[in-house]
Amino acid sequence: MSNLPKDSSVPGEQFEPRQTHPSEDYTPDPSKSLKLSPARQRLVDDIIALYSCQPTVERVKRYTPDCVYDDQFVYANDRYKMAGQWFALPKLFSASKNEGYQVVVDEPGLIQFRNEQSWTFKIIPKTATINALVSLSLDPATEDSDFIRVKYHKDQANDKDYSHEGLGFSFKKWQADQVMKHMDSPEVQQFEADKGAAKDAVKTYGSGAAEGNAPTNDL
Repeated sequence: MSNLPKDSSVPGEQFEPRQTHPSEDYTPDPSKSLKLSPARQRLVDDIIALYSCQPTVERVKRYTPDCVYDDQFVYANDRYKMAGQWFALPKLFSASKNEGYQVVVDEPGLIQFRNEQSWTFKIIPKTATINALVSLSLDPATEDSDFIRVKYHKDQANDKDYSHEGLGFSFKKWQADQVMKHMDSPEVQQFEADKGAAKDAVKTYGSGAAEGNAPTNDL
């Protein structure tokens, strides 16, 4: 992903990694995971903890104010919205357990890992296990520091990337905005100033397939 920006002042939208995958199978093999530096391992540990319904203010600070979070359900384009998403998870799920992960890319500016997470819903006593490819585009200003921050966090649960178009994408943005209307906890409010973080227009691609600027990459 050598095309990622090197300038930390560039808004998070510019740090989007894009790829399609030969299959929808992102089952991790922890025995094959790449070994990370201690600072990078601490970052991944914090991200896994956030997925596991263990949000803290310090863990949310792993993201820059202008960060983007992008998955199949949500598009949150600043750290205030991001904080709302992480602190909302314990309200929606009674448990979230990490079943294992495999780091597959460890490059300057980018960490990618296969992740398996089991989610137990609060309202319906049902557990769903999801495998996904998690991509963390790193903040150039902190990627070599002890406290690395993230510019763009993408979570892909199928072989295609996101087109950022149509009703599906409108719902993703709507969902991020709606969550914030119900998240007034003091932890989330610590990030309210990030609503004013620099933003670029959302990039659209016409397709989530390879022709949508998402080359096939077997990770």
